Amino acid sequence: MKQYYVYIMANRTRMLYTGVTNNLERRVYEHKNRIIPGFTSRYNITRLVYQEVYTDIRDAIAREKQIKGWLRAKKIALIEAVNPKWNDLSEEWGK
Repeated sequence: MKQYYVYIMANRTRMLYTGVTNNLERRVYEHKNRIIPGFTSRYNITRLVYQEVYTDIRDAIAREKQIKGWLRAKKIALIEAVNPKWNDLSEEWGK
């Protein structure tokens, strides 16, 4: 079954980026290594701080748009509900 991910990345100063992908490991790798030029590479946004999984791409895109429309405080509350220390959730992948 195909999976789609809505994710939030952050940098050291907690600037946020919300995205959607069908391969979270590859996408986080691209962010961490600044492979794709743009916002995340410019602001060194390399920490995966939040993720959700969907089986329907339409649901994932709708959720991404919903989160992107939120005020920053609501995004922070979403992250801190599951990741209060803002740990990089991708750090455990290689272990």
